[in-house]
Amino acid sequence: MLRVARLAETGRAVVHYDQLGCGRSTHLPGADPGLWTVGLFLDELDALLAHLGITGEHVLLGQSWGGMLAAEHAVRGPAGLRGMVLADTPASMPLWSTGVARLRRALPREVREVLDREEAAGTTDSREYARAAQAFYDRHLLRVTPYPPEVAASFAGWEEDPTVYRTMIGPSEFDVTGTLRDWSVVDRLASVRVPVLVLRGGHDEATAECVAPFTELVAGARLRVFPASSHMPHIEEETAFREAVETFLAECDAGGGGVR
Repeated sequence: MLRVARLAETGRAVVHYDQLGCGRSTHLPGADPGLWTVGLFLDELDALLAHLGITGEHVLLGQSWGGMLAAEHAVRGPAGLRGMVLADTPASMPLWSTGVARLRRALPREVREVLDREEAAGTTDSREYARAAQAFYDRHLLRVTPYPPEVAASFAGWEEDPTVYRTMIGPSEFDVTGTLRDWSVVDRLASVRVPVLVLRGGHDEATAECVAPFTELVAGARLRVFPASSHMPHIEEETAFREAVETFLAECDAGGGGVR
């Protein structure tokens, strides 16, 4: 999400942080798996907001898992939240899994056979599985080749320490066996009272059905679809993505953008 941090070029204060277990933050590969919970990352976000002195005035932009965390923050009704951008974010992992299963069924038969075989054998760390998974990613994760340096660096970091991902998600985007497999914020969305902008790509693994609850249950929430993008429209259609976010932030600054 480094490109989103370029919003700072307009003079806006932007905080882009590495979560625990990611990037330059502390890595704990030997920790008890029970450590890695939504509550842990909510506490981390609260601590960051307090440390920076912005608890009373902030807008959250979260992409994928980051949006799930932002939604969890918003449903608690924090007084200082002024708006929220949810990019490529599911409202429910069961809904995510249903949509991704449909996308997976559209893969070539030989690819599906490899995925099925390796998952059944418990060998999802094999090269064969990685190659087959890449066929899905090329369609629904990022439709840009070669990967930009920031994306390549993220994947390299994941390969070096996949602890959090494998604990909370599982072996891949379409085999969700981790602790988030039953996660959902759907039954709490009606409590959100800030402007919300929902973004997704037309080929996104975050399918229409898994983002729909945000616009159906959050009063005034708006949806924007980037037709040429998959899971990273902030890269695939960077200019249009940035313009959409900047317009929304300007509306939040002016006290508009949706229901408060």
